[in-house]
Amino acid sequence: MLKKERQAFIIQQINIHNKVMSSDLSVHLDVSEDTIRRDLQELSEDGKLIKVHGGALSKSFHFTLETNPIYSLPQKKVIAFKAVELIRDGMLVLLTGGTTILELVKSLPPELNATFITVSLPIALELLNHPNSEVIFLGNKLSKNAQMAIGAEVVERLGTIKADICFLGTNSFDANFGITDMEWEIIEVKKAMIRSSQKTVSLAISEKLNTIQRLQVCTPEEVDILITELSPLSERLAAYTARGIQIL
Repeated sequence: MLKKERQAFIIQQINIHNKVMSSDLSVHLDVSEDTIRRDLQELSEDGKLIKVHGGALSKSFHFTLETNPIYSLPQKKVIAFKAVELIRDGMLVLLTGGTTILELVKSLPPELNATFITVSLPIALELLNHPNSEVIFLGNKLSKNAQMAIGAEVVERLGTIKADICFLGTNSFDANFGITDMEWEIIEVKKAMIRSSQKTVSLAISEKLNTIQRLQVCTPEEVDILITELSPLSERLAAYTARGIQIL
């Protein structure tokens, strides 16, 4: 595979999953990790990603004072508009992080009066702009990559919460294996959020479906609702419907 093709594949994967690992790319592309590191360095110098230890991050996923373009923004707006319909006055809502969750927050009607609890610093900052809803940030040690609070204290505090609904920003979702992600500490926080909620909603652009990452967040049976930009009747969603997941 030519360098141009490798780098196009890397950009595609980072757009879909927000983060890539050098070791995974090395195996998938059948090249050395040194080659991948050089590719990531070039792409970083071109301003197309953020190079971090062991891999790279999407610029749109990583909060800065600058405004970065968001991958698949029209699709994420569709998902956000669908998700907003599930939130009612008086609800206690748990939110993870990610650009789709960010679009959900931006789409909240100004008259909504609900309480939002999040472990994501960018999401908490965006919620501060909402005029009538309360925001609670469960802060502790911050993951620099995901800009989320992690650690045993956050997991313990989530265990004392009984939320009405949890919206999960989703990295990968497979109908047989469930939701998966890459980083252990982030997964532990997401698991605690699922346990603390009466209903779990996965938000995922369709490109993230039928993909699997290293570590399992939850089984398909633990997801109550899946929201994508597709029609609920799409054949691509049939396998998820068959697992008893409501599709919006």
